[in-house]
Amino acid sequence: MKFRDLVPATKRGKTVAAIGLLLLVWYLCCLPRELFRVPYATVVADRHNALLGARIAIDGQWRFPPRSTVPPKVEACLIAFEDHRFRSHWGVDLLAIGRATQQNLKAKRIVSGGSTLTMQTIRLARGNTDRNIGEKLIEMIWATRLEFSHSKEKILALYVSHAPFGGNVVGLDAAAWRYFAHSAEALSWAEAAMLAVLPNAPAMIHLTKGRQTLLRKRNRLLGELYKQGTIDQSTYELALAEPLAQEPRPLPQTAPHLVDRYYQTQQGAYHQSTIDRELQLQVEAVVERWNREFMRSDIRNLAVVVADVAQGEVLVYCGNTHLNKQLSGNQVDVIRSPRSTGSILKPFLYSAMLSEGALLPNTLVADIPMNINGFTPQNFNQQFEGAAPASQAIARSLNIPTVSMLQHYGVPKFYSYLKRLGLTTLTKPASHYGLSLILGGAEATLWEVTEAYRKVAASLLPEASVTMHTVLH
Repeated sequence: MKFRDLVPATKRGKTVAAIGLLLLVWYLCCLPRELFRVPYATVVADRHNALLGARIAIDGQWRFPPRSTVPPKVEACLIAFEDHRFRSHWGVDLLAIGRATQQNLKAKRIVSGGSTLTMQTIRLARGNTDRNIGEKLIEMIWATRLEFSHSKEKILALYVSHAPFGGNVVGLDAAAWRYFAHSAEALSWAEAAMLAVLPNAPAMIHLTKGRQTLLRKRNRLLGELYKQGTIDQSTYELALAEPLAQEPRPLPQTAPHLVDRYYQTQQGAYHQSTIDRELQLQVEAVVERWNREFMRSDIRNLAVVVADVAQGEVLVYCGNTHLNKQLSGNQVDVIRSPRSTGSILKPFLYSAMLSEGALLPNTLVADIPMNINGFTPQNFNQQFEGAAPASQAIARSLNIPTVSMLQHYGVPKFYSYLKRLGLTTLTKPASHYGLSLILGGAEATLWEVTEAYRKVAASLLPEASVTMHTVLH
């Protein structure tokens, strides 16, 4: 008597149903919620998505944050080279597996895996390089599950975002910038074909060690694209004539102090800033030129912020002279570092008094020797004019008339006004600064001072932005 004859049919049915239900639950839950748990590089782009710079991921890999789409040229090359039936299968291509099995038996070793792009995506996610039957079965099961939960476009994007491209270059975006110094969207057919064949054997095919092998594979793929009608004859011939990339290139280093700031505060993500790259490059060139002039006077650091008054968007962020120069202290982001205010607060006093009617532009202000409890301010030229119009006293940055204006306005009142403008570095009470507040007795950051100036100007514009920012939300 067999065991199944001892178990009632209804009980056997329930057991089978329970096992089937458990298998279904396991299948539905087998795929991790987060497929790739890897660190990413910190990438900063300008307002038009042009790359400003990047900082490598914490595991030492140039792995840009994942893409959501794949450029058409790259998509065509990958499907032609790796998975002809990618659009039609459900994660597993039985014909490809059968062909691979036949090839492996004939060669008496593993020469082909028959993996689809979906299965390769799963292998990358699992981080497992073992090529055995058990691992292959898991890849097949996970691949079908991935197909049911993700679109073909999303799967392809996951693959190109995490595929190895040789050395410590991971993902399409990093590869495009490292090998061709431009974005993946700007790849030529020859460039796209080269990148499509690299993940197939990134260690064996190398830009320096295996150039001929890489060239043959690239050209064979271009020939396949031509036969398929994906590219015409002239495009094919021009692509064949393109040389291979040389050694990896350095990434752009535009607005490096801003890139560093994102790396320190929001690491491992893609950030689109409000920076205008072309304007940033122009300002950086001006900063470098003036730095050479100032170096003669032993002035080694300078910074520039350019902001759109109405929108509150920062268009240029130049934290110091360029980081690739071995200069003392140029790694410091001067924009965020407190420095003596010097005479830079004088226009705020003038603005406050004008808005309250405490003076007019032509109001005469005394410019005579003064001694206030031992405080004896002096003009830069060590001279006195007797009296000067308020507007001229500010325009010429005369110290004595400005101190007289502050004495009339009141230090505590001016102190509160500066606080309202956003100067957070005034950490001591107003009495600590006294009248020296207007002559550099306090510290402020260029960021906050620029924002304060923008607020004063924006107060005249009814639809101006409230806060200065460098990120588009």
